[in-house]
Amino acid sequence: MPDNFHISVDQLQVGLYIHLDLKWFEHPFAFSHFKIKTEEQLRTIQGLGLKTVRYDPALSDVSPAPPRAAAPAAQAAQAATPVPPAARPDSPELQAKKAMMARIKAQRDNAARIEQAFINASKAIREIDKHLYSQPAESLNKANQLITQIVDLVLAAPELAVHVMGDKMGGEEVYHHSLNVTMLSMMMARDIKLPQQVAGVLAMGALMHDVGEKNVPDKIRMKLDPWTAAERKVYEMHCQYGVEIGERLGIPPAAMSIIRDHHEMFDGSGYPAGLKGEAIGILPRIVAIANFYDELCNPLNVAAALTPHEALSMMFAKLRGKFDPKLLQVFIRCLGVYPPGSIVQLSNGVIGMVATINTAKPMKPVLVIYDADVPKDEAILFDMDRESDVNIVKSIRPAQVPKEIYLYLSPRKRVSYYFDASSGAAAS
Repeated sequence: MPDNFHISVDQLQVGLYIHLDLKWFEHPFAFSHFKIKTEEQLRTIQGLGLKTVRYDPALSDVSPAPPRAAAPAAQAAQAATPVPPAARPDSPELQAKKAMMARIKAQRDNAARIEQAFINASKAIREIDKHLYSQPAESLNKANQLITQIVDLVLAAPELAVHVMGDKMGGEEVYHHSLNVTMLSMMMARDIKLPQQVAGVLAMGALMHDVGEKNVPDKIRMKLDPWTAAERKVYEMHCQYGVEIGERLGIPPAAMSIIRDHHEMFDGSGYPAGLKGEAIGILPRIVAIANFYDELCNPLNVAAALTPHEALSMMFAKLRGKFDPKLLQVFIRCLGVYPPGSIVQLSNGVIGMVATINTAKPMKPVLVIYDADVPKDEAILFDMDRESDVNIVKSIRPAQVPKEIYLYLSPRKRVSYYFDASSGAAAS
């Protein structure tokens, strides 16, 4: 039995789930298949010049209306009717669709620019790391320049958009963790309104939080299998090593506390000192959340990676005692229940990937939408803040989506974030 049936346009009514057999740019709707919700939508569909429409009985609330018999004269008049208004290129409906397509192109161009900014920041971190010992003063100066740019970027924007990067980031992957932790920490700093000077110290500490790993042997640091107790003890020394390096560089004491304490947990289960609660400074508590989250999403062993949604869910449901509860709420509020990089299903059955969120409206993200009729390079970017007819119903693991959808959406093996605030507003 077929999944959907052809019915005549005069059988349409509110409550039917339909498929328009038109190219995406030939009709004014956000999707090519959807449930008819209003009489206005019904009239627009009837004006597209289609004689029949496919409908899906399983997703419909009602059955089609009985077909109406047309008189011979009426049929002849219909055949002679010119292209209906909604199907004409100058119709208001298709003009609205053209405006949507222009917004999508601007969003796509913006995404390419933001990804380049992310790559440039990663390269800057690589240069800082490369010359940290041989040119300490110059390296610290470059770090301060990068931090100033990031602080100004994040704190000055009227709105803040969190943008997920692609996988091909120019070979700077090893430096993405420091940048991710810095950007996510600054997102929280903005939300709790940290003063700019304090935010600058936070950014310095977040950027340098793992600097002590330079003194941990690669065979331990890069090991994919679980550490032995002895190996773990050696790795945990990176906090102390970081403090020693920071002292040589002249890093401010408040930033040094982040390097030392970013693995301390609110319940006292962390290291190196097993500090508990507010005995841990607020800046290390911020970085501890960003660092833990990024390590769940981007572990050394990619096979063990959690999706952003899973990582947040685990931190809140199973591990919340490890983090400052107020700051964890801030983190979740900013990223939303479905952070960038999450694959989600909408209430109309469509599957997409969260590409960008506005931290002020985290439940209204921009999604990359899977549509087999639209080329991957021209994928629909669906702005949920503009479209109120659908909502996200659930997150889906990448392994659970059909292969063709997985390849189309290209869910990231490693999730990286960057912010944008061009022209005084956050880009999406």
